Amino acid sequence: MHTSAWFHRIKAAQRDLIRLTGGIERASEISSVSASHIGRMNNPRDTDLMPISVVYALESECGVPVVTSAMAELSGRRLTDPASDKAVDQGVVVAYSEMVRRAGDLISGGAVAISDMVVTPAEATKMDRDAAELEVGLAALRKALAGVKARGGDKLGLRIVGDQP
Repeated sequence: MHTSAWFHRIKAAQRDLIRLTGGIERASEISSVSASHIGRMNNPRDTDLMPISVVYALESECGVPVVTSAMAELSGRRLTDPASDKAVDQGVVVAYSEMVRRAGDLISGGAVAISDMVVTPAEATKMDRDAAELEVGLAALRKALAGVKARGGDKLGLRIVGDQP
């Protein structure tokens, strides 16, 4: 088993990408790589990493640069999405609530994992997945907050349907 943190981060991103494209069989169809090879890439204990051509094909299919983002993150960089700048801003309340829920998943799962003072590979995998989900939630919250700053603030709270914002 590989012991480098970067390796486990890339393997986690590969598993997320395979899940996002519909599982091992679907990823195999998209990438023209055998299901058994995709299965090895999906296995956290196997050393097979995806070739760039497979990463590109799967990320193109699902529209989410999961592995590319992980690679950028490992190099101290971050990807940006120019199309998302034009998208409708997500409300701060919704983004904050979702981020808190995801943080709660990570915190409660982590508490269970460390309660016996031993973190198994399965528990680490679950915590890593929860952390990845939290990252998505944090990104959505930061985007919503940037929209608030760009608009000079937002009034939060209930509104009557049909009222002007």
